[in-house]
Amino acid sequence: MTGKILLAYLVIINLIAFFIYGLDKKRAKEHAWRISEKALFLVAILGGAFGAMVGMYAFHHKTKHWYFRLGIPLLAAAWAVLIWLAVRDHWFGIGG
Repeated sequence: MTGKILLAYLVIINLIAFFIYGLDKKRAKEHAWRISEKALFLVAILGGAFGAMVGMYAFHHKTKHWYFRLGIPLLAAAWAVLIWLAVRDHWFGIGG
């Protein structure tokens, strides 16, 4: 059951990340209130790195900032490793 909850969480947080990158891009074009860069990074840190990365490139948003171009893919890679370790331990009984 825990795996299903984690999967649901990751799907939701990545959809949220994708959505807020699109929303922030829309607001930037309209010169409206913006979502802070800290919030954009926070959603990636909390598990939405894949959605953030897809949103960055789908909406062409924050791609000129080196810390987004580097940071978001690194967070996605870190989450990929964490997910792989969790799946590996669950499927193969490896680990403590």
